[in-house]
Amino acid sequence: MAERRIVKPQPVSGFPEWLPEQKLVEERWLAVIRREFARYGFTPIETPAIERKEVLAAKGVVEKEIYALSRLAAGEGEDPATEMALHFDLTVPLARYVAQHFASLTFPFRRYQIQKVWRGERPQAGRFREFYQCDIDAIGNGSLGLLNDAEMPCVIHAIFSQLDIGRFVVRLNNRKILQGYLESLGLPAERTPAALRVIDGLDKVGRDQVRHELQGQAGLDGAAAERLLGFLESEGELGALRRIEAGPLFEQGVAELTEVVDGLHALGMPAEAFAIDLGIARGLDYYTGTVYETVLVDRPDFGSICSGGRYDNLAGTFTKQQLPGVGISIGLTRLLARLFEAELVKPGPATAADVLVTVMDKAVLPQTLNLARDLRAAGLNTEVYTQLNKKLGDQLKYADKKGFPIVVIAGEDELARGEVTVKHLASGEQVTVPQRDLPHAVRARLAPASEQQE
Repeated sequence: MAERRIVKPQPVSGFPEWLPEQKLVEERWLAVIRREFARYGFTPIETPAIERKEVLAAKGVVEKEIYALSRLAAGEGEDPATEMALHFDLTVPLARYVAQHFASLTFPFRRYQIQKVWRGERPQAGRFREFYQCDIDAIGNGSLGLLNDAEMPCVIHAIFSQLDIGRFVVRLNNRKILQGYLESLGLPAERTPAALRVIDGLDKVGRDQVRHELQGQAGLDGAAAERLLGFLESEGELGALRRIEAGPLFEQGVAELTEVVDGLHALGMPAEAFAIDLGIARGLDYYTGTVYETVLVDRPDFGSICSGGRYDNLAGTFTKQQLPGVGISIGLTRLLARLFEAELVKPGPATAADVLVTVMDKAVLPQTLNLARDLRAAGLNTEVYTQLNKKLGDQLKYADKKGFPIVVIAGEDELARGEVTVKHLASGEQVTVPQRDLPHAVRARLAPASEQQE
């Protein structure tokens, strides 16, 4: 008999998989995100993981970062390559979706979308080829008020305030300000996209490299590049911006940014939670107005943990309708990976259950299973220890390793008396209660257990 070949279990680089305790954190975060998206009136949709290549490449997405699909085998005379690819983000599929379903949608169309996306980039810290993206967008028919732009950071503030990630700030700008300023420096319009992409890297590559690239890639002379850098590094105070004479496009951007900031104040966004940053550009070409990036105050090395902006006509490739929109996105997997690595978020139990019901004797298994049934009926997540004939000590070690807060112990004598023992693992406290009071006794001890875990 041939020896069985063992395949080494090795994951593909850039495609993360969590341990159970990490996955439970991700699920809790997803629940918070969904709840807050819905609280602001955004409705869920889902688009296919696969789009046509021409759709994905329609709005400035770098083709080398798109995963194309092919078949492992093709029929005679057939090309194994297909015209399909995995979506790179959720914004371009949204544009296709809105154009396709235009007649059936009510505008402004407010949607949220939480799905995995795929990007063919080099894996590194906090950067993956596959990750969850959590998006909200508001799409208008012909026009879309700037109050929508102000609302986006408020949603993000509501989410991150619940996730205990430390201090954060939403940095915002308006690309028309940058475009108008570049215009005032004499930069031709066709070179503006290249200049904006260079500016977008200021935090990543530093001042000297950006100055070099502004001259080499965007064509600015040394004096203009230095003047631009001085502008980008200024505080971005609205009154000061209104005093700058840089042409009508610049003035329009300042007016729009002022309206968005006024909206943030009216919506109750704390002043310390947002700031104007003239260096925020966003690299993708479809952004046309407001742009956002969210950063952790105490961990600026993380870069942006949430970003987005305004686009005046993203769906222009797919329809003649004018469909302006604004959106913001959380790269959930990327963010959690960095937080786990830095131990800013520490995973808790490796179980979704509140209670482990031990099995003391096969003879009382039916009564033990009834206890679990009663706990589940009371809304308590409950696991039964299914490895029969194991000692209680082994079962308690199992419960401790997985992080159960509560263990229920029911021996033959106790069950005969209609009683069970409830053990709180963290403190070691245990109490015997009537079987009918079991759900109440467990629930009463879960709150102290959660406080001790914190």
